[in-house]
Amino acid sequence: MIPTFVIFLREGIEASMIVAILLAYLKRLGQTRHFRDVFVGVAAALVLTLIGGIVAYFAISRYSGSRVQAYFETSTYLVAAGFLTVMTFWMHKHARTMTKELHARSDEALSAGNRWGLGLLAFQAVGREGLETMVFTLAILFANSQQAAAPVHGGLVLWGGVLGLLVALALATAMYRLGTRINLKIFFRVLGIALMLFAAGLLADAIQNLQQLGWITTGSHVLWNTSGFMNESSNMGDVFHSLLGYADQPTILQGLVWLVYVALSVGTFVMLGRRSPAAR
Repeated sequence: MIPTFVIFLREGIEASMIVAILLAYLKRLGQTRHFRDVFVGVAAALVLTLIGGIVAYFAISRYSGSRVQAYFETSTYLVAAGFLTVMTFWMHKHARTMTKELHARSDEALSAGNRWGLGLLAFQAVGREGLETMVFTLAILFANSQQAAAPVHGGLVLWGGVLGLLVALALATAMYRLGTRINLKIFFRVLGIALMLFAAGLLADAIQNLQQLGWITTGSHVLWNTSGFMNESSNMGDVFHSLLGYADQPTILQGLVWLVYVALSVGTFVMLGRRSPAAR
């Protein structure tokens, strides 16, 4: 529940910020009649993302317990971890220029007289966030499906996403209506570090699958066995697994990959955050 809450909160805030920037700019230009075009683009992106996610989940669920599901889960873990890493650093780099870029593309669409240009711009922006969110959610659902109480965990995962999206919409609405200037540097830094810890856990899960499939045979010795103290399938173990990638019987390679990724990604992200000025 916690990982999907954070992911939907972050992605929802980012997508809402993009839409709010577009609407505020159109309002300033006196082009409020194009609000409908923006909303059509947003709705189309959300519908396609939702349909794509549902179809992908049930298509793979047909192969539950087979090697096909293991292949797809592993690739989903790797893609999601890559998305999380690239997305976090991309947002850090482009946060201060996002408004100017959106204004320029809006001017281009308006000057061309293409009423669907703004809708396409909103579709691309929200669709990118939706695609990333879909991949992350599928990865978390597959990771939780390996636990003992899979239906319960799956329901909590989805409720966490719904709650995160509602909070994101509430915050975005407050920022748009009240015109409050919020320092987003700390917000995106904290969520960025949390998401990279999730990514480290997904990479560890991918290594576990690859070792079980026999594709990787090195580093398969178990580092420790803490299943008696905190089983990975228990409620507390599941929380720590989702947040930090905890495993009750990790292999040497799992632990090494987790440690190296966290040290490099989080260390670089924090160092870059200290050098950059605050983004409002």
